[in-house]
Amino acid sequence: MGIFERYLSVWVALCIVAGVALGVLLPDVFALVASWEVANVNLAVAILIWLMIYPMMIQVDFSAIKDVGKKPKGLMLTIIINWCVKPFTMAALGWLFFEYLFAPWVDPQSASEYIAGMILLGVAPCTAMVFVWSQLTKGDANYTLVQVSVNDVIMIFAFAPISAFLLGVSDIEVPWETLLISVVLYVLLPLIAGALTRKALDKKNDHTQLDAFVGKLKPWSIIGLLATVVLLFGFQAETILDKPQVIVLIAIPLLIQTYGIFAITYYIAKKIKLPHNIAAPACMIGTSNFFELAVAVAISLFGLHSGAALATVVGVLVEVPVMLSLVWFANRTRHWFA
Repeated sequence: MGIFERYLSVWVALCIVAGVALGVLLPDVFALVASWEVANVNLAVAILIWLMIYPMMIQVDFSAIKDVGKKPKGLMLTIIINWCVKPFTMAALGWLFFEYLFAPWVDPQSASEYIAGMILLGVAPCTAMVFVWSQLTKGDANYTLVQVSVNDVIMIFAFAPISAFLLGVSDIEVPWETLLISVVLYVLLPLIAGALTRKALDKKNDHTQLDAFVGKLKPWSIIGLLATVVLLFGFQAETILDKPQVIVLIAIPLLIQTYGIFAITYYIAKKIKLPHNIAAPACMIGTSNFFELAVAVAISLFGLHSGAALATVVGVLVEVPVMLSLVWFANRTRHWFA
């Protein structure tokens, strides 16, 4: 990883401070940006999210799906964890902590929004950063590509229904139209744009032009992420200054979820005797989140100033250091696998 990826949590933390400071100093500017909405989609945030997502989607090669039948156990493990386990454990932890354990410190409206943000994180499996985690654990790059491609296809059809179900169970009114627009805008269209770009740049299938193009876009992706964090925390400045403990409260169940899902997946991978170069990436895909999508959908559904948007951004803050610790653990336990 480059310096930006390796220290992403540091940059995010600095942007949180900058966002809160600017939100206090320039409230009228943030109010103006917040008013730029079309069909519940904030235009400024939508542009920044696309800056993040588009370079990542170019890396997904859907031609790899033809190899879906090879070594099916690893792929099935990823699918089951991502779509049958992780969303529901995230929702359960959200309910446990914010409806019960943290209830004395959080008002009911905020609690439901924090739960919603956690749910959106849980229903969005990692798409791009998992290539980094796979590389750091010496994973099978081609098999990782198959896993990511299959999960992206599933996400097009499963993200909205599972999100709506879990949000509904949480007694949160789900605007279906906004949810579907978000899926089209932040999943389907970037995937199509990425696939068309990949096809145009990689006609020789040597990845030379493709890698060069992605390399040029990567700094813009980081800028999009950091600018989004500044905006979100600028919008949330008053709430954060009044209740700084909220970030810690949100981080606690997210950390438990991340380490818990990894432990479950790693244990199963060992029991079904996956080789380490497939087991480690499978666990990383099941553990990490497509936080860019979660942030965008939270903003579209609940607004820029919502607790749901705040919860998804806290997910960005904790993800990189936690995932690096899991990479370290996976590498130290390579001898557990055949």
